[in-house]
Amino acid sequence: MTLTTFTSTTTPTSKGSNMAPDSHVPTHPFPKAAFADVIDANTRFAETFTDDGLTGRAARELAVVTCMDSRINPLALLGMSAGDVKILRNAGARVTDDVVRTLVLATYLLNVSRVLVIPHSECKMASASEDQIHDTIATQFGIDTRSLDFSVITDQERTLSKDLTKIRSHPLLPPTLIVGGAIYDVRTGCLNPVNA
Repeated sequence: MTLTTFTSTTTPTSKGSNMAPDSHVPTHPFPKAAFADVIDANTRFAETFTDDGLTGRAARELAVVTCMDSRINPLALLGMSAGDVKILRNAGARVTDDVVRTLVLATYLLNVSRVLVIPHSECKMASASEDQIHDTIATQFGIDTRSLDFSVITDQERTLSKDLTKIRSHPLLPPTLIVGGAIYDVRTGCLNPVNA
C-alpha cells in the first residue's frame, strides 16, 4: 500500500491579516463593537470555567428539539447542566431533515437514547399562515422569501404528533430510541406532556 502525503501550497498569512490563505476568498474583520458585550461576558465566563472535562457525549442520554425562541432556556427548564443534553433548535421546534441528520449522529455517536420535542405556547410559527409571514417580510423589508418553506404550524399538538412519528419511523434511527413530546408554557414555565 502506498500512502500519499499532501502538502499545503498556501502561504500562511501574517498575524492580523484580513486575507485567508486562499486569496480568492475574501475575509472580513471581526465586528468588535457589535459583539463587545458578548466577548466581555465570555471573558468573565472563561475566568471561572470548569467544564473542560466534559466529553461532548450526552451524559443524561437526552436530545431536545425545541424552538429558537429566546424565552426558552432548555437546560434550566429541564434541570440539566452543560454536558447533559444535546440541544437542537429551529423556528417552531420542527423535526426537519437536518434535525433527523443530527439525531442520527447523536444516537449512534453521542450517547443519546431518548428524544424530547418541545414546542411552546405563543410561538410565532403557530400564529400566522405561511403566506402571511411571507407577506409581512415583503411589506416591511422588501424581501421576497417565497423560495423558503417556514413550516408554519396550524395545530400544535397535531404537528407535534406528526414530528414525533417522523422520528419514531425513520429507518436510520434506532428502534429502541425513546421519543416524547411536551409543550412548554412561556407564561408559567411548565412543561405539558402530550400523548402522541
